[in-house]
Amino acid sequence: MFTDSVTLTLRAGKGGNGVVAWRREKFIPKGGPCGGNGGRGASIILKTDGHIPSLEDFRNRRLIAAEDGQPGGGNLRQGRTGKDLILKVPTGTLVKDVKTGEILHDFTEADQEWVICQGGKGGKGNNCFKTPTHQAPNICTLGTDGETREVQLELKLIADIGFIGMPNAGKSTLMRQITHVPVKIAAYPFTTLFPNLSYVQFDDYSRILVADIPGIIEDAHQNKGLGISFLKHIERSSALVYVIDISGMEGRDPREDFRVLQNELKEYRPDLLEKPFLVALNKIDTEDAAEHAQLFREEYPYAPDTLFEISAMSGIGVDPLLEAMRRLAQLQVIRYS
Repeated sequence: MFTDSVTLTLRAGKGGNGVVAWRREKFIPKGGPCGGNGGRGASIILKTDGHIPSLEDFRNRRLIAAEDGQPGGGNLRQGRTGKDLILKVPTGTLVKDVKTGEILHDFTEADQEWVICQGGKGGKGNNCFKTPTHQAPNICTLGTDGETREVQLELKLIADIGFIGMPNAGKSTLMRQITHVPVKIAAYPFTTLFPNLSYVQFDDYSRILVADIPGIIEDAHQNKGLGISFLKHIERSSALVYVIDISGMEGRDPREDFRVLQNELKEYRPDLLEKPFLVALNKIDTEDAAEHAQLFREEYPYAPDTLFEISAMSGIGVDPLLEAMRRLAQLQVIRYS
């Protein structure tokens, strides 16, 4: 199951207590304090891992606690420090404070680390309180509690290209054609119930990361259909590919589908329409598709070189689309570098 939002309570380890202890060796008549300090409690660290696709590992976890530090001992023995707990999350994870909604951290790159909960400090043993005028202190301090935070982890996929389209437009078929990953395809709507993410590798070993977003319907921004839970994954795609079913089957109007898709992006976040995009007119090998494609071109208000006629099933026209996707992704890298 694809999980892109979880709420967790994270608790760092408590510091170990300091102790009161005395030297009792036979040939040291005056003895003295020898209580050791407690160990530091373990911290909780979030780290991004590019091989993790979702937050599934946290789906059934509500409380995650790190290891406590151990108390000190006699003969100035320091308590063992708690081992820091590293929680791996996907790249693109937002960390929000549950109570305030404040964004605490945004993981946008691989191998980023952030200490979200600091472990408690160890207490001091009585040896730390020895002075020339107070040589037999009978006091120690307790370890402090580690930080506790209630946070929401929210994943927003980061991809070079995001596929968007109406249900059954052929996005998953196109994804399967260009990435050769076993994406589920079928002749009914909402086959894709969660985003698929995969690389497309070219002959020169360059590659782009592509995200297949589940089908969007009218009023998706009002949480209809699969709703805004997947619209958010479009936000971080550098560029978009609208996949339009040009066959006109079941009385569908490809021009209206394109209008609905653009309107849903506008209603969700107007700046999404400013992203560079291509339009793939899919199923061009079906009956009446050429006529619908001609009508679409006549009313298409954008540059003609952003429009491609393809058949994701048979591979017709896919190579020119792929090359355009690569150029578009490279332009975005240059733009933001």
